[in-house]
Amino acid sequence: MFRIRRIFDDSLPIDRRAIGEVQEILKSQFSSLDQDDIDLLPRRLGNPMKYKFRTFLFVSDTIMGKVKGFALVQHEPSMKFCYLDYISVSRGETSGGIGGALYARVREEAAYLKCTGVFFECLPDDPKLCADASVLSQNRARLRFYEHFGAYPIINTKYETPFRPGEDCPPYLVYDPLVRETVLSRDNARAVVRAILERNYGKSCPPGYLSMVIESITDDPVRLRPPKYLKEPDIPSPFVCSLEKKIALVVNDRHEIHHVKDRGYVESPARISNILEGIREMKIFDQIESRSFPESHITKVHDRKFFEYFKRMCLQLEPGTSVYPYVFPIRNAARPPMDMPLRAGYYCIDTFTPLNRNAFPAAKDAVDCALTAARALLQGYRGAYALVRPPGHHAEKKSFGGFCYLNSTAVAANYLAKFGKIAVIDIDYHHGNGTQEIFYDRSDVLTISIHGHPNFAYPYFAGFRDERGTGEGRGFNINFALGETIDGEKYRKVLASALGRVRKFRPGFLVIALGYDTAKGDPTGSWSLSPADFEKNGYMIGSMRLPTLIVQEGGYRIPTLGRNAAGFFRGFRMGMAPC
Repeated sequence: MFRIRRIFDDSLPIDRRAIGEVQEILKSQFSSLDQDDIDLLPRRLGNPMKYKFRTFLFVSDTIMGKVKGFALVQHEPSMKFCYLDYISVSRGETSGGIGGALYARVREEAAYLKCTGVFFECLPDDPKLCADASVLSQNRARLRFYEHFGAYPIINTKYETPFRPGEDCPPYLVYDPLVRETVLSRDNARAVVRAILERNYGKSCPPGYLSMVIESITDDPVRLRPPKYLKEPDIPSPFVCSLEKKIALVVNDRHEIHHVKDRGYVESPARISNILEGIREMKIFDQIESRSFPESHITKVHDRKFFEYFKRMCLQLEPGTSVYPYVFPIRNAARPPMDMPLRAGYYCIDTFTPLNRNAFPAAKDAVDCALTAARALLQGYRGAYALVRPPGHHAEKKSFGGFCYLNSTAVAANYLAKFGKIAVIDIDYHHGNGTQEIFYDRSDVLTISIHGHPNFAYPYFAGFRDERGTGEGRGFNINFALGETIDGEKYRKVLASALGRVRKFRPGFLVIALGYDTAKGDPTGSWSLSPADFEKNGYMIGSMRLPTLIVQEGGYRIPTLGRNAAGFFRGFRMGMAPC
């Protein structure tokens, strides 16, 4: 088993290991390559604006990160062409389709970038240019491979002239037009050849060599060698989808045990089934099984006494019995109520979020799903969706409420914070008071919430604009408290501002607390977003091109949940990996 994925930079451990393995392959298989150029790879990936060419690295690897092959590509944005630097399979690996899948991915990226084509050097299959019979055989196999894709050497030029007389195996310049009808003009070809030779060989070119090669390009359009091994191209279909195009999906499959049938309780199991129905036919998800994580991940975010109370209280209740808080004692930490049911109000912020026997296991499973989805980002996915209930963003360090018991979003964000700065954007209709309170004094986690103003929207006591954080966290909490009537266009202006704050923060990960209660007709909201609006919002978020964890929060209008979810993820997928 292998997969194809793009390495964007070296910020994640799995990507640092992959880059290191690619560097070792370059060192062992391309002996003429300068070590300084090999060492420069992480910087070329992480700071593309510094160099004339943008560097793209695609690897074929296992889920554990073992690199089986790679393609290293340079993109020249002003002249709109891609140059394939290296494509290679690790020693000891049979190709098994890896090379074809990698090259198909390169072509796909070049097509998305609207390039005139892909250029690369390939050693010649002409015995007059290559004296070694074994090398000649390898060269023929490579050129036959590329003919499958419609890529042929450019002919009637002096490109394959050796630097020094008598040197063996000077390379052809091969051109893949991507679309068979595309032609390459003489002037464009000359500009491309100049850029390639200057970049690859620089001062090592003998005097006059560069001008000699460029001036030898006289055909307009340039001519390609006719097919030599195949009658016509037989472009293979890429059979491995590049991982940055897939979204890891983790579903809380035990959420249904938490089913409160009391009248008016809108946080029902039908929410998840309707979202799943809406996204079921989309081919962009890899559903992965949730795994169990230690409770210590929760107690790093929630107060241990609160957590232990929640756990013990739920387990001692009889099936079918619910306890609603109705007494709210002053929170004197030294003297909480002795009676366990009365203590519910000591830890709760409202009167409509009950404790029952299944609340704890459902909430714990939701946290495990969010952590599993976060872990998927560390394994190479660029997007992950934790489809969970009950929601969590109203749960603070020491309290529950708003249908929320444990803050899955905050637990997962805290887990990821070990690997880089985090930006959390809460796009639920209601303020994410729990997430705000948990990270309020931290500067490594930027928390942003776009919500209905607390003057009229739950939770009423938090979410004001002047709540900016405290201590080291001062300035790292931002609230966009909006009016009662908001349509999609107004919402996107605010979302654009929020994403601008994220760009300035430059996080390693983006965490989205996703609510569909901003939709038109939601019983808990007053806004009017449509499925098309969710798609545009998803596109804006995906276009950040950050490793992104999405955790399900609210959304209670059952008939439209599926359409809104499909719209959001259609847009998100197009934004994060358009091609």
